[in-house]
Amino acid sequence: MILVVGANGMLGRDLLPLLGDRGRGVDIDGIDITSLESVERVLTAVRPSVVVNCAAYTDVDGCESNQETAMQVNGEGVAHLAMASRMIGACLVQISTDYVFDGGKGTPYLEDDAPNPLNVYGESKLAGEMNAAVNPDHLIVRTQWLYGHHGKNFVETMLRLGAERQELSVVDDQVGSPTWTVDLAHAVVALMEKGCRGVYHAANGGYCSWNDFARAIFQEAGMAVTVTAMTTEQLNRPARRPLHSPLDCGKLARDGGYRPQPWREALRSYLRLRK
Repeated sequence: MILVVGANGMLGRDLLPLLGDRGRGVDIDGIDITSLESVERVLTAVRPSVVVNCAAYTDVDGCESNQETAMQVNGEGVAHLAMASRMIGACLVQISTDYVFDGGKGTPYLEDDAPNPLNVYGESKLAGEMNAAVNPDHLIVRTQWLYGHHGKNFVETMLRLGAERQELSVVDDQVGSPTWTVDLAHAVVALMEKGCRGVYHAANGGYCSWNDFARAIFQEAGMAVTVTAMTTEQLNRPARRPLHSPLDCGKLARDGGYRPQPWREALRSYLRLRK
């Protein structure tokens, strides 16, 4: 049996249906990953063969002013899951992020490139990766720029703002791969079914800037919204962002036998289902 922690989040709600009878979900009302006692109680009662951790504190700017909470959830919480899953002989699957990198490489990141996070969120997620290794039987899946039908995300924000305004400014100097949670869920399942371990990257194919992504959203949705360019410096957010952090997903295709669709096709599918 596969236990999905954080089952009510964007990824968890797309992952559980793919698991069918093999899957079981638990969320914050049933488990507190910041408490080792809570984690051990749930895992010893359920005794899954695999634990997939989709739970995280993902407010990137909020992490800057709540460093302790970020580390408790994204770092220590993973250590608790690693210790408890190791104790019962279960594999731990940890979802991580491109924000463990600084964006300075200039080409898509490989799994063995050296991490160098620029912000507290990235630091806390890197701590989570390191803590996941407390359980030798682990799989780390890094992804980026997530959107899905079951939570707040960039696509929904753009659609909402586009319905209110005729012109929007969006940064054009941050580049990555918009990733639909449905495709990420398929990637996670493929890696689990192949018995893959270690670190893998999983994101939709190709990459673009947030500005490009916004333009594509409005084009695909048939909305007449003008998108102008601005810089990350002009946006002036509390947390620094990596400017160029696409992920190379060749290892996922090679070992997992799964190649996520191009980001624009995924966006089109998302918008079609949204209707």
